[in-house]
Amino acid sequence: MRHSQKLKELERRRRRGARLLAGGESQAEVARRVGVSRQTVMRWDRARQEGGMEALRRAPHFGRPERLSAAQRQELVRLLKEGALAAGFSTQLWTAPRIAQLIETKFSVKLVPTSVWRLLGRLGWSVQRPTGQARERDERAVRRWKAKRWPELKKSLRDKAE
Repeated sequence: MRHSQKLKELERRRRRGARLLAGGESQAEVARRVGVSRQTVMRWDRARQEGGMEALRRAPHFGRPERLSAAQRQELVRLLKEGALAAGFSTQLWTAPRIAQLIETKFSVKLVPTSVWRLLGRLGWSVQRPTGQARERDERAVRRWKAKRWPELKKSLRDKAE
């Protein structure tokens, strides 16, 4: 569940609890039905009595504000989909430092790789690792090397160790 969805769900739970309280349910019963502690219901009840249902609205976003606007985030996704080569890098591999460089170049916003990592997570992107095998891989040469050269290397290493 995404962070904003989770916050909305928590607000719905608070509002449901407040409606139950307003309907005469005990705090203990509301806590059981909504799935929270009794102390939480007590806080909700106090907030509702002091500020009405408006007091139970979702809290404003905490932490630093987003460095990229929604439009810039959409543009970033488009640029990432075009690939690293299209962005001027020597290979198709996206790395956090490369994306940070792209963001700084395109949007004049400097982010450290950790912040880039978090931003990508919020955008729904995940780590993708290359398979690690070259397209040019010669399977016959690999088998030949494993059959002939590797046993020789193992033997010489064993001899040196003794």
